[in-house]
Amino acid sequence: MSETGEERNVLGGWLLVLPAALFIFAFTNGPLLATLASSLAAAPIAGHGGGFVGLQNYSDLFDDPSFLTSLLNNLLYALITVPVSVVLALAMALGVNRAFPGRATLRLFFFLPTMLPMIAVGAIWLFFFTPQYGLLDRATSLIGSGDINWLGDPDTALAAMMMVAIWKQAGFFMIFYLAALQNIPPVLHEAAALEGASRAYFFRRVTLPLLGPTTLFVMVTAVINAFCVVDHVIEMTQGGPDNASSLLLYYVYNAGFRDWDINSAAAATIVLVVLLSALAALLFAVFGRRVHYR
Repeated sequence: MSETGEERNVLGGWLLVLPAALFIFAFTNGPLLATLASSLAAAPIAGHGGGFVGLQNYSDLFDDPSFLTSLLNNLLYALITVPVSVVLALAMALGVNRAFPGRATLRLFFFLPTMLPMIAVGAIWLFFFTPQYGLLDRATSLIGSGDINWLGDPDTALAAMMMVAIWKQAGFFMIFYLAALQNIPPVLHEAAALEGASRAYFFRRVTLPLLGPTTLFVMVTAVINAFCVVDHVIEMTQGGPDNASSLLLYYVYNAGFRDWDINSAAAATIVLVVLLSALAALLFAVFGRRVHYR
């Protein structure tokens, strides 16, 4: 191919990519750069734009006890919900991967919470957590436990939010594991049976390694979900009591739309983006080496 033909192909390729690149910049990179600029500026006064203040907004942010509480709550929230959701999703996928009567119905039950809107999920669990009348209090009363204000007690509010998140997303992750399990060649099971390998050995040495790409994807998705929770907090606890269930995105929401402190909200957003990027990079660094693509 001549040099002119190659140049035309390169130019044609860039022209094909250009609409998608412009779309990504307009709706992703552009707003992120605008948020970064806002986080480095002061609040506008009397119609005049705020001047450059450097890292002052970030300094004020880390001096705010509400932000630090939301940050620590979110880290604990992710530390609990991510591994529990992943393990539960894998267990459910293994359970419904075999043929048995009612398998399709059980799969539907596992996936049903994922199909419910966020507001509906919050309303359902508000009923479960209602003191004295809720399903959980009725269940604990059978073992002699007193009334528990799940969402009104600082010791249980965040744990209650974790229960909702795990219930909501485990079925979604199950679908990915189920698809990955069904893509494992049957010949591997036959070869393991001929060699006399136990199910536990086959699961540990064959199934888990082959599920590596799916596990990495699910874990990264679960981490992102853990730091993007705001619907349930708004409907169920409003971040209370005493910020016990406040999370980072809820802090951003309050700063930007309740207090109209756009610059602090922008700084908190940048912190959230940096934190998510660091956690994603850590997951790829730790688990990426053990992932086997085929």
